[in-house]
Amino acid sequence: MIDVVLPCLDEAEALPWVLQRMPAGYRPIVVDNGSTDGSDRVAAEHGALVVREPLRGFGAACHAGLLAASAEIVCFMDADASLDPRQLPLVTGPVAAGTSDLVLGRRVAEAGAWPAHARLGNAVLARGLRRRAGVPVHDLGPMRACRRTALLDLELADRRFGYPLEMVLRAAAAGWRVGEVAVRYLPRAGRSKVTGTVRGTLRAVADMRAVMAAHAHGQRTTIPA
Repeated sequence: MIDVVLPCLDEAEALPWVLQRMPAGYRPIVVDNGSTDGSDRVAAEHGALVVREPLRGFGAACHAGLLAASAEIVCFMDADASLDPRQLPLVTGPVAAGTSDLVLGRRVAEAGAWPAHARLGNAVLARGLRRRAGVPVHDLGPMRACRRTALLDLELADRRFGYPLEMVLRAAAAGWRVGEVAVRYLPRAGRSKVTGTVRGTLRAVADMRAVMAAHAHGQRTTIPA
């Protein structure tokens, strides 16, 4: 079994498609982060393990799902139908085979799936990763896989949008083999709360820049109250 952590905030519209396409042997863990649209009920009706995380923040939801997971290999992916769960074996395969320790899905976007401002922000952060940390990635892909116990040992501290970047930085510092594979990126279902808006993208980039700066100075990210 492989556990799949799905951070969720008001994704009732997208969840049925996502959960119905979960591959055999992959257990979805939907972490409800304060939804008001019945996302938790929809997730439960479609067979997901539902975890409720009252502390708002993308990293808080991801970490709650990690703590709830029990499988040796754990995945993370968005719950908004922008990523196809049927492509999860692409990111878990190298981890299961022992050829990579952390695999990120490098997004190949369909028309309208990835706004220009979000794509640019992601490219800048990825370039910073390559230059400062020597990590050979081109996308801070939201679909990713690694071994659960090893990830817990990294003691990630960020609880906002810096969590995915901190994961890669700390993994690289610990000597992990980090790789990426191409995955399809689809127009999301419903209204975007982050990358679909300039404000949301700027907020995510700011969180990630703070993580990058803290890492450069040998500091741990401070968990916001």
